[in-house]
Amino acid sequence: MAEIYVLGGGTPTPTEFRFGSAHAMKIGDEVLMFDCGPAATHKLVKAGLYPTMVDNLFFTHHHFDHNIDYPCFLLCRWDQAAGEGQELNVYGPTLTEEITQKVIGVGGAFESDWQARVNHPYSQQVFVNRGGTLPRIPPAPKATDVGPGEVASGKNWQVTAAPAIHVQPYLDSLAYRVDTPEGSVIFTGDTEPCDSVRELARDADMMVCMCWDEQSVMEDNNEHRGQCGTTGAAQMAQDSGVKKLVLVHMGPSLSKDAPFDQHFEDMAPFYDGQIIFSEELMKIKV
Repeated sequence: MAEIYVLGGGTPTPTEFRFGSAHAMKIGDEVLMFDCGPAATHKLVKAGLYPTMVDNLFFTHHHFDHNIDYPCFLLCRWDQAAGEGQELNVYGPTLTEEITQKVIGVGGAFESDWQARVNHPYSQQVFVNRGGTLPRIPPAPKATDVGPGEVASGKNWQVTAAPAIHVQPYLDSLAYRVDTPEGSVIFTGDTEPCDSVRELARDADMMVCMCWDEQSVMEDNNEHRGQCGTTGAAQMAQDSGVKKLVLVHMGPSLSKDAPFDQHFEDMAPFYDGQIIFSEELMKIKV
């Protein structure tokens, strides 16, 4: 069985119910994570998962609402694993390797944290009590800058990337496709409707797509560049032949429109598949 968990379904603007971007995909006994926005580690646990279950993390791009919880996730996963399991694989566009080194490498912002946990006798005792064996090994995630094409694969999954149009040339952005025996899922990240994402999503079972606001409002405010709105997301899903459209990265204005009846009506002429306006901690079967 393959399931999607919406951990962060919001934007850089915090609200009571949404903040930042993060998603998990459970495929059998493996968990893939896509982006690591605000409080993603805590929301992962609230969803019934755990950092040590995640061996592969994929970044769409490096805006803070997609990566700010990365230091927390790295340290929490390493600390709680007590030396068991494999090192974390991290994939993303340019800056993924650099950010990882600056966060947790020698000379990085959080080196002092893991140095204390590795070397202080009290911390060593806690490590042993958790089942660890001394000497404790420092965290060593395997971070890789990636581009379009096949990125990674596992027991029952394969991840492929394509360029997404967002805020180039300042940041590179990728969309990801996960193919499994149970179906195919697209994580668009932040993007405007574009041919590269349409082709990546061709005939997929589900598209997890950003949806900042109602399309007409975005166009009136000149905010439709680099982003998808309601009908833009719907048309891109229709063009790709996607069976189910899950809307995430919803801004505060759009989020207030629940239960979204008017938006379902507005999007219906553009897309004939199932539309889901997501909520954080929602679990969706592929």
